[in-house]
Amino acid sequence: MSRAVNVQATEDHVSQTCHKLGARITAMEPLLSGGTRVVLSTAVERAAVARSYAKKVIEGAVRRYPTRLQGA
Repeated sequence: MSRAVNVQATEDHVSQTCHKLGARITAMEPLLSGGTRVVLSTAVERAAVARSYAKKVIEGAVRRYPTRLQGA
């Protein structure tokens, strides 16, 4: 199971939710298509965050900001 989850919420809200759940964030980024991608320390923590957001979990492909320069 993946440790990443995409949710329709702000980075601040996701950070606060993870703190309340005791879930440790290893990476977080805004999504170009809207929402936030968060990578957690374990799949168990990911499942807890996904349950917390329920219908706000973004399923399927999402548009992310490029992390490397194109053509460099």
